[in-house]
Amino acid sequence: MRLRRPTDFLLLEALAERGRNVAPNLTHHTGKSRKNINTRLPVLDDYGLVDKVGPAESSGLYELTELGEAALAHRDSYGQVDDFEALIEGAEADAAPSQKPTPADRARTDGGNCLARTDADGAESD
Repeated sequence: MRLRRPTDFLLLEALAERGRNVAPNLTHHTGKSRKNINTRLPVLDDYGLVDKVGPAESSGLYELTELGEAALAHRDSYGQVDDFEALIEGAEADAAPSQKPTPADRARTDGGNCLARTDADGAESD
């Protein structure tokens, strides 16, 4: 796993703070170029740090994964440990489900507007 600092961590942070989002909004939130964001999001998706979600395959909507949350939590260790990927995978496995919300537990957002809140089974709740 080869991450680019600060861009990749800025993307993860923006998704953690603002929920699901698209490249134009992430460009604004991170201050990085659209080209840079469009290059890095698929790489982060390949690493399992973000997921590209629908409704359409070409929507360009991304959300942070649990592995991405672990990477963000351990970003100070990146470049200082021999195997960052093993570190964050171990941290993800150690996190108790009751302590760490899943993406389905979080409010679904689109550009900062709440769309729906779902429970762990994916059912919408108030």
